[in-house]
Amino acid sequence: MKKTIILILITFSFYACGNDKLPEGILSEEKMVEVMIDIHLTEGLVSTFPIHYDSSRVLYPMFEKEVFKKHQLSDSVFLKSLEYYMRDARFMDRLYARTIDSLHVIEKEGNKSQ
Repeated sequence: MKKTIILILITFSFYACGNDKLPEGILSEEKMVEVMIDIHLTEGLVSTFPIHYDSSRVLYPMFEKEVFKKHQLSDSVFLKSLEYYMRDARFMDRLYARTIDSLHVIEKEGNKSQ
């Protein structure tokens, strides 16, 4: 019985390790972080405009389209990827940690040049 359980666990672990391939239409972790960085920079930029909140809500989607154009992807691919990664909270935490770290580096570089 013990051998059977061990064999099953080993089989599942091999299956889990070999399943690193992303489903079709899902952004890689690296690309997802790049897009999230640009989206957060865009949100920050729009929030600095001296306009009312309602106007910024209209303006932001135009800027967001430019982010998607820059990365050559559609908003549906980004949303599908976001939904995929949000299934695992620990993985999403890692994506956001990388995004925040990158934003801190960008902020420090901006502060040094001023």
